[in-house]
Amino acid sequence: MLIPIILSGGAGTRLWPVSREGHPKPFMKLPDGQSLLEKTYRRAAEVVSKGEVITVTNRDYYFMSKDEYIRAKVSGAHGVYLLEPMGRNTAPAIALAALHVREKYGDNALMLVMAADHLINDTCHFVESVTVAKQLAQTGMLVTFGIRPNAPETGFGYIESGEALGDSQGHAVKRFVEKPDLDTARSYLEAGNYLWNSGMFCFTAGTILEELEQHAPEVMKAVFACFAGRKSATVENSVMCEFSTALFEAMPDISIDYAVMEKSERVAVVPALFEWSDIGSWDALGRLVEPDNQQNRIIGDAVLVDTKNTYIQTEGRVVAAVGIDDLIIVDTDDALLVTRPGCVQDVKKVVHRLKTMDHEAYRLHRTVYRPWGTYTVLEQGNGFKIKRIEVKPGAALSMQIHHHRSEHWIVVRGMAKVINGDNEIFINTNESTYIPAGHKHRLENPGLLSLILIEVQSGEYLGEDDIVRFDDNYGRTTL
Repeated sequence: MLIPIILSGGAGTRLWPVSREGHPKPFMKLPDGQSLLEKTYRRAAEVVSKGEVITVTNRDYYFMSKDEYIRAKVSGAHGVYLLEPMGRNTAPAIALAALHVREKYGDNALMLVMAADHLINDTCHFVESVTVAKQLAQTGMLVTFGIRPNAPETGFGYIESGEALGDSQGHAVKRFVEKPDLDTARSYLEAGNYLWNSGMFCFTAGTILEELEQHAPEVMKAVFACFAGRKSATVENSVMCEFSTALFEAMPDISIDYAVMEKSERVAVVPALFEWSDIGSWDALGRLVEPDNQQNRIIGDAVLVDTKNTYIQTEGRVVAAVGIDDLIIVDTDDALLVTRPGCVQDVKKVVHRLKTMDHEAYRLHRTVYRPWGTYTVLEQGNGFKIKRIEVKPGAALSMQIHHHRSEHWIVVRGMAKVINGDNEIFINTNESTYIPAGHKHRLENPGLLSLILIEVQSGEYLGEDDIVRFDDNYGRTTL
């Protein structure tokens, strides 16, 4: 039995302003309309004989992840979600998944560890490489997938491969090496036996746990305590496992490479037969778009005059480029990035500065995803904020109050069921209601189509943390 494990935790700061903390890289839509997470789930489903796909992700991304999987419409696979209260790197994440797999399927169950933000379009060759990895993993090896380099890349770690292992396409691993400088990367390319470290793995649950206990006992001690204190629930054919924040925080923040792979003597590498990209920068994303005659690559609405070698992505506004060469322009509702291809690795420095300034743009888009739907900030100023709220069919916001603001709701499509103080009312299209500050209230969509309304907030403080929740369908209760 092979159980795919999807690790979905990267922030993707080099892809700001589209990737943000509240809506990170795995949820970014590619030019074909699918997200990286949806593509990873489809790929995982291709190798599941029966059983389940396990997703390790942050608690805040659970509902967005479920929406992506529902959108994929994959039959035969059902989900288990290991929900992290915070990031603790890949070693604890994989260890928790391995304990779950061993408890349910035994030591010999195979795990295929996949990152949620990698792009692999060649599914047939992916399955072939996984078959090779499975055969090696069944002999007790820790198998990693290496990508044959086609350029002297300085943004990836490398694996030096050694002798072939029997009749398989796998090789022993001589060593793992850190991201090199350009001259070293060129020497690796010329040597021919160096592969990019993809961060994908295959091993049995028993093997990885045994190696973790041998090489990282302090990690396993904390992981065992965290796993023992988990709380599980079945929700709509999916299993949710949540962990104590205190016990989770006590686990070391360490990668699986540092904890085990660089120390173990049981590591093999399978040179991948498929093309792979970690979509780690705007350069990489731009290469997914077909160029025009001037080598411009465009997503969205753009007008070009005397422009070449330029990538433009815009989500709403028209972008006009006149007389420019070799630029990357990414325009969103509330942020604009202009850079050159050679500088894309430094975009994360912008995110760091925004975070230091406590600027909302590092964390949220104007459109924010919630379990019940979305809200979009249309305009805000001193003492007021205007939002567009969209509620999924059958979904409901929490029962809540605000201490510092009042709200006026105007329905523009659908019908709303509203609890306003002691009253329960239905509001139809072109009707409205007023929620005074301090009133307990709730909004629900009882219909079969999306409910859309405009919310006008007024008050001395309009922050999103001015919410006290009394009852919530999504486990976000304050009291």
